[in-house]
Parts: sequence; C-alpha cells; structure tokens
Amino acid sequence: MKRTTVMLAEDHMVVREGFRKLLEGEEDIEVVGEAQNGRQAVEMTRKLRPAVVVMDIAMPLLNGLEATRQIRKALPSTKIIILSAHSDDAYVDQAIAMGAVGFLLKQTSSHNLSVAIREVQKGNTFFSTSISKRLHDQKVPAKGKVLRKKVASLSSREMEVLQLIAEGKANKETASELGISIKTVEKHRQNLMAKLNIHEISGLTRYAIGAGIIESSVQLTIR
Repeated sequence: MKRTTVMLAEDHMVVREGFRKLLEGEEDIEVVGEAQNGRQAVEMTRKLRPAVVVMDIAMPLLNGLEATRQIRKALPSTKIIILSAHSDDAYVDQAIAMGAVGFLLKQTSSHNLSVAIREVQKGNTFFSTSISKRLHDQKVPAKGKVLRKKVASLSSREMEVLQLIAEGKANKETASELGISIKTVEKHRQNLMAKLNIHEISGLTRYAIGAGIIESSVQLTIR
C-alpha cells in the first residue's frame, strides 16, 4: 500500500504531537515532518516534498496563509489543508485565494482529518461541514471578497513585512528577520500603505487581523 506523506505545520507542540499521534494510527498515512512556524514549513516542504501539508494559520515569522502561497508556487502538486480555530469568511477566503484545497476547524475529529487528507490527495476539496454549507449557500459575494482581492495583490515580501509589523516588530527587527535593509523595510511599508490606502501602523495591524493574516490574540492592544 502506498502511503500518503503528510507534513504538520503548527506552532503549538502539544497540538502538533496530538495530530501526529492521531495520524500515526492510519495505515495509509505517514507523517514525514513537523514545522513550528511558517518559514520552516516552506523550507521543509521544499526538502521533503510531502503530498499533503496540514497548515495552521497563526504562526510566528510567517503565517500559514502566506506559507501556503509560497508552497503552492514552489510545489504546485502539494495539497494544503488549513487547520484553524476560526472559520470567519476572511480566513476561509484567504485560504482559498492562496491555494488551499481544504479547511478544517481545530475542533475537528481525527476521522475528519484523515478523510480530508485522503480526499485532497485524490484531487478533491474538503471543508468542515459548517464551512462547506456556507460556501454552498453563498449567492452573493462573501464579505471577505474585498480583503481577498487586496491581499492577493500584495507580494510575498509585502505579506511578510505586513505580518511582522502587525506583530509589533520595529523596522530594525523586521530587517534583521528578513535579511534586508531598514531602508527596504520602510519602502515596503510605504508600498503597503499605498496599496491598502492605510496611513498608520495601527491601521495595518487592524487590517492584518481582519484579513486573517494574524489572529487578534497576537496584538492585545491596538493604539
């Protein structure tokens, strides 16, 4: 029996280990790697080339949405299933826009995760029941459509800078994290504000939360 190779990308070790144990009981699924942040997820996927990546959204350094976009660009055959505690339209819309073919709530059962992995490996999509129903019932554009359009227009580097800004990183920290100059960070910030028509850092942070780029818990106070 050929086993479906899977990589888990989740920053909470307890949650990650729990999913690994659940999947290890499946004869046709093999967990080949684990990543604890989005950047590591991209690097490990390029190296391990798993058939499926189970991806959390809110991760440090690089969120799961941008990691999904980068993985899909580098390895179009790799299927991405988003696993999140939130099912807001913005999160689901962004996941689909970035190339995810599945979206499951973290409260999902191990059976659903296994089924989702098998389905996306066959070339199908798989969503939690509540999300699937909502997508089916939508006869008008989802409220996240405008956000999706704007975020999709941002480059990968701009998405990385936006996340670090929203996480409260100073220009110097962002420059060090991304290996670019402070001047380049400032230029990216200016481009972000121009593209999104936002003119203050707090506005960028609110936008990142609303678009599902970071979770609201990352920033407890927005000035």
